[in-house]
Order: sequence, then structure tokens, then C-alpha cells
Amino acid sequence: MSYAMQLLIHRGDICHGRMLLPLGLRPLLRTLSSGPRVSRSLRESYQLLQLELPDVGESSPAQVKEAYLRMAKLYHPDSGAATADEALFARVEEAYRAVLAHQSRLQSCGGSMEEEEEKVKGVAPQHRHYLSYEGVGSGTPSQRERQYRQFRVDRAVEQVLDYRQKEHETAAAAEGALVERDVRQRSRQIKVTQAVERLVEDLIQESMSRGDFRNLSGAGKPINKFEHNPYADPMTHNLNRILIDNGYQPPWIVTQRDIREDIAQIRERLLQGQARLTDPMNPREHAQWQQLCGVVADDLMKLNKTVDNFNLIAPMLTMQMVHFSLEREIDRAEKAAFQGRQESKRERVREWEEQRREREREREKRDKIKTHQHSWQGGLLAWMQNLLK
Repeated sequence: MSYAMQLLIHRGDICHGRMLLPLGLRPLLRTLSSGPRVSRSLRESYQLLQLELPDVGESSPAQVKEAYLRMAKLYHPDSGAATADEALFARVEEAYRAVLAHQSRLQSCGGSMEEEEEKVKGVAPQHRHYLSYEGVGSGTPSQRERQYRQFRVDRAVEQVLDYRQKEHETAAAAEGALVERDVRQRSRQIKVTQAVERLVEDLIQESMSRGDFRNLSGAGKPINKFEHNPYADPMTHNLNRILIDNGYQPPWIVTQRDIREDIAQIRERLLQGQARLTDPMNPREHAQWQQLCGVVADDLMKLNKTVDNFNLIAPMLTMQMVHFSLEREIDRAEKAAFQGRQESKRERVREWEEQRREREREREKRDKIKTHQHSWQGGLLAWMQNLLK
């Protein structure tokens, strides 16, 4: 082969010289470049990737890529394998790039060296993308695992936020439909109310024109709406009157009523428990009384909290209430029970006296009947004796 042909075959001369070869010479150049003239470093690259040599057979780009992935999983320093070797992996990567460059050179000789390098860089896969964790993260396997977990958490949060946003939008649309329906119903009610008011006003005007209101007792006299307090604000009075007529009660009045009802129930429970006891108490009754006092103590604690809330909302200081004490309530129940016992004793004494008087009246009645019978018998005997005489 002549020196000129070698210059034409050499890639660098063709690329940098911007020479356009005839169509007949291109197959010849491809054959010569793919022939036995393969450098030692390229052969070592094929052997390192465990591929067939160019003079034995051709390897497809898919086979080259698969061989590179297999070697990367074995020798990559972050793969976690026992055969990991950073220097060897660098050699594998250089061999992979050389093989790709050789195959691309076999396919086409057009373009400059810079364009071919960019093409090789674009085709070469990034080894991290073909490891685990969906190609997310960098660093050691444990670091990539943590980064992948955080990535999954962030993705889940985004999905949840999207779902909630869709739910809120759906609820807002439904609420908007309900509000629109309520507005339509309210507008119809307002129209009906206005029609009724106009009808009533027309009837009143007709009655006034006929003179139906001239014979009223208060005709021509001012209406005294505020006899109880002439200094009250009319608007405030009307509002209070409307609230009272509709059964409204201020919160402090409701709370005060609840406190009175609760303390009345507690006192009734203590009084009934004290009334069932004997004097003196036996051990069983003493245990029952102690249990009842414990329950009442818990109820009084809750009631005292309600008293504190009432004192905060009471309109005047004179309306505030003091806490209820268990000792005072027990003393109150004992006094009431004692008075009840005394009253029951007096009631029994009165009943006994009434029964004794009733018995005495019955005995006197029987004595009168007997005396009358004796007197009647004595008179009959005296009349018979007189008759016989």
C-alpha cells in the first residue's frame, strides 16, 4: 500500500482535512479500517469487556452496552460487590468508550473528531442510572438508599397534596351548588313574604279608608312601649323583647340554672343516703356512706369548675357564686336528716295520740250505750213492777 493511501485511510487526516472521497473509495476504506489493522489497545479493550475481537466477529451496540453494564456491576466502587475496584472500573469505562468509538468509526467516517466525541459522550450511559433506586441519588449505597427514601416520601406528599386539592375543589363545587340553591330558595321566600306584606298593607289601608280603626279605645293617644323604663334605648329594648319572645336566654342564666339543678340533685342524694342510715351506723352502712361521699366529692369538683366558668361570664360581681364544700353539704344533709327524723317522731306521736283519743271516744260511746241499755232495762223492770202492783 502506498504512503498516499495510508494517509487517506488514516482517520485523523480524513477528518481534519475535510476531504470528500468518491463513493467508490468508501467501501474500500471501510474494509481496510475493519481489517486486520487493529491496534493493541483496542484489542485489550475488547478483551477487557469480554467481547469478540473485530477480526473474529462483530459485536452489536446492544452487546457492548450489556457487557459494560455487567462489568460496571462487578467493578464499580459504589456497587457494594466484593470485586469492586476503582482503577479497574476506570479501565473498563475507557475500554467501553474506545469500543464505541471504533464501532461508530466503522459505521461512518463523516464528521469531525469533536462531533464524534460528543456523539460518544451522548451515547455512553451513565453507570449510576443503571444501578438500583431508579437512578436517584449519589454517593455510597446507604446514602443513595436514604436519598431514595426521601424522594419517595416527597413524591407521596405531592400525590397526597394533589389528591386533597382535587377533593377540596370537588367539595367547593358541591358547596357552591348548595349555596346557589339556598340563594334561589331564599329569594323565592323573600318574594312570597313581600307579596304577603303588600297584601296585608293593602287590606289595612282599605280598612282605614272605611274607618274601621276610628272606634278604638286608644285612638289619638301616644303608645307607651317603655313604661317600665322610659330611659331605655328603643332599639335595645326591641331586640331584647324579640330575644325573650323567642325563648333566648343569656349563657350566664343557663349556667346558673344548671348549677342550681345540679346542687339540688346532689343534696337530695346526700339526704336520701343519710335518711337510710341508723344511729349508730353499722360497718356496712358506714362503707356505703363513705362510697356515696366519694361519688359526691367528684360531682362537686365538676360543679365547682362550672361555678368558675359562671363567675367569668356573670354580668355583676354580686351575682358570682362560691365553691360548694363537701363538709358543708354533709352537715346540711345530717341536719336535714335529723330534722326529718324528729318530724317523723312527732308525726308518729301525733298519730299515736290521735289513735288513743279515737279509742277513748269509742270506749265512751260503748259505755254510753251500755248505760242507756241498763237504764232502759231498769225502767222496764220498774214499769213491770208497777204494773203488777
